[in-house]
Amino acid sequence: MRKDQTRSNDLYAQIARLTVPIVLQNLLSAAVNSADVVMLNFVGQAHISAVSLAAQYASVLFMVLYGLGTGVTMLSAQYCGKGELRAVEVVEGIALRFSVLASSLFALAALAAPRLMMRAFTPDPELIEIGASYLRNISVAYLCWGFIEVYLATLRSIGRVAVSTALNTVAFLLNILLNAVFIFGLFGAPKLGAAGVALATSISRLVELALVLVVSARSKDVKLKPSLMFARSPLLFRDFLHMALPAMANDISWGLAFSMYSVIIGQFLGTDMVAANSFASLMRNFGTILCFGVASAGGILLGQIIGNGQLEQARDAARKVMKLTVLFGAIGGGIILAAMPLVLRFADLTEAGKGYLRTMLLINSYYVMGAAVNTTLIAGVFRAGGDSRFGFICDTIDMWCYAVPLGFLAAAVLKLPPMWVYFLLCTDEFVKWPWVISHYRSGKWLRNITRDGLFEEKAGG
Repeated sequence: MRKDQTRSNDLYAQIARLTVPIVLQNLLSAAVNSADVVMLNFVGQAHISAVSLAAQYASVLFMVLYGLGTGVTMLSAQYCGKGELRAVEVVEGIALRFSVLASSLFALAALAAPRLMMRAFTPDPELIEIGASYLRNISVAYLCWGFIEVYLATLRSIGRVAVSTALNTVAFLLNILLNAVFIFGLFGAPKLGAAGVALATSISRLVELALVLVVSARSKDVKLKPSLMFARSPLLFRDFLHMALPAMANDISWGLAFSMYSVIIGQFLGTDMVAANSFASLMRNFGTILCFGVASAGGILLGQIIGNGQLEQARDAARKVMKLTVLFGAIGGGIILAAMPLVLRFADLTEAGKGYLRTMLLINSYYVMGAAVNTTLIAGVFRAGGDSRFGFICDTIDMWCYAVPLGFLAAAVLKLPPMWVYFLLCTDEFVKWPWVISHYRSGKWLRNITRDGLFEEKAGG
């Protein structure tokens, strides 16, 4: 009994060790987003709305990079648990091939056709012009993310979470400082409004990339080297595609569908709803920080345990991760409710916008629980066991066959009141609960996906 209790305590300690830096990282990320909204609040509602819409492209790119990072984590965490760091580097190089290509395409589009990109979200000429200036200035950040996100995902997969958090911390704090400089024209800088937010992001990401290169040069395990993109291992490449493509397709599919929520709100529900949604999204991000941190940490830890061949311990760890997720999901909902009076007092919205925001916050106070459970299982537990296909199928059906069509039907055809449309959109997480929880209980996600004699086979061939 004591042995089991000690092992349980050790497991919670390991989860906490990984979770705390990830939560701090997510908190800082949310703080940057909130700083954007807070500072733009003094510039005007149009700037808030335009940035909220233009930022959807960054969200889609992050879905691509997150999917690639997930492929890195799925394979690298298990190979790390097995002690195969050479395989980790090869997996990193494979992911870089795709991430650099994707980020380059997004950067080129933001430079060449920013107005066209904004017209996809809104017909308002003022929002299009503001958003276009934002997209042009953030294009450099898109390019940097292609390198940064894959390398940081590799560091996290081998347990070096504190390093990636430290790098993000520097970038986030610099981003907040530069936001103030370029939005308000401090120290003689021009007042750029929404474009200043993008410029601040690009400069801070350039600095972060420079720091990543310094860390890589001093690292004794994994490095960020262009030569890794040309490393060859047919077996690992096939495994990466088998694991990462469904994960990436899952995240892209989900990200595009979630961006369609902004299209529905921007095209059919008006600027008051767009502005209110930017505040509601911000608070939802704060509410999910703890549980998403547990999901990320749990996925890394589970992958290492599975790679070490300890499948029963992995099953037990998954149960503990789920318990923590439910606890922190409830805490997240409480945070949103507790912050609601302050947010409503601060938000510079019209009376209609504040009315929308009040209801949105109430909806999000329970919505975070649905998001927490699904994210932990689909993006954490299942992927740790090498199962990314289930999440892709589940999310694609849920978002594209249910939530998005329902939103367009409610807003464009039935012309329901805005808050009814928003409520219907926020049922997406709970609709898939029965299938997600059933798949978790079946245990079909639990697999060791590493290979023995990987490089010996390559050398022989």
